[in-house]
Amino acid sequence: MTAAIEIRNVSKSFGDTKAVIDLDLEVPTGSLCGFLGPNGAGKSTTIRMLMSIIHADSGSVQVLGTSALKAKDRIGYLPEERGVYRKMKVGGFVEYIGKLKGVRSSILRKRIDEWLERVELPEIRNRRCEELSKGMQQKVQFLAAIIHEPELIILDEPFSGLDPVNARVIGGIIDELHQQGRTILFSTHVLPQAEQICNRIIMIDEGKKVLDGTVNAIQAQFDPRIISVEPVDKNCDLSKIAGTTLVENTIKSNHLLLRLDDQIDATEVLRKIVQTTPVRGIKIVKPTLDEVFIEQVARRRGTKAADQIREELSNV
Repeated sequence: MTAAIEIRNVSKSFGDTKAVIDLDLEVPTGSLCGFLGPNGAGKSTTIRMLMSIIHADSGSVQVLGTSALKAKDRIGYLPEERGVYRKMKVGGFVEYIGKLKGVRSSILRKRIDEWLERVELPEIRNRRCEELSKGMQQKVQFLAAIIHEPELIILDEPFSGLDPVNARVIGGIIDELHQQGRTILFSTHVLPQAEQICNRIIMIDEGKKVLDGTVNAIQAQFDPRIISVEPVDKNCDLSKIAGTTLVENTIKSNHLLLRLDDQIDATEVLRKIVQTTPVRGIKIVKPTLDEVFIEQVARRRGTKAADQIREELSNV
């Protein structure tokens, strides 16, 4: 599969601060890729280099086989810094952006109406952008990024500032655009959202790539091999199930967590548990991207840094 984005040995510093360090990554054509990491990890700096807003100190950047400047009409970009032309009416603003991207006037108006309906804002076409809430303005700017039907869409923190309902609307559209065959890269520090819709993720921390692969492959790589059991009898004893260890301090809402020993067959353990005690529910627990990322930070920077990241993620 060809790559829509290729970055090779890219580094970028601002004074003494190293924002990106020897970064290599590829975003395959047609993929839906989450670019993940905590605030300050280097995500926005990398995206600005992709868009030729700033230039790398070293290394090479290619977007759609060339530079973003040469391929600008084939790219949709939502920057982290939100901004609309506040005095313009919504319809006029999106139409203006569409014309800059080469969309014919004859089809723009209908397309704008369809998209405003799609993002559940059909009534705002003739309202000035300054009259809208921040969430509404963000959805309008998102429409401006995709109105020309680009083949590559780059979104920097597209869910920031959106309530859960509107985040779900935008997430659904991102998935819909991906199903149409478009390549999508979006950065976020809200890892559960990426986990729900991405088929590939890239994680960076302190400017360095720490993980790169499909969601399933990464979860399999860091699988803690945990089984969650909800027994009918909360006083049942599962500590003697062969090949397992009861995880301490995890008895919540009558759920027990058992960690499987290496080389132990999970299916056989599930069968033994059901034979031992009646259960209301039982399942193998996959690690979340939050847990995977915290583990990576702990390996690289120690438990203190990992605890800090855990606190940041819990406050999202």
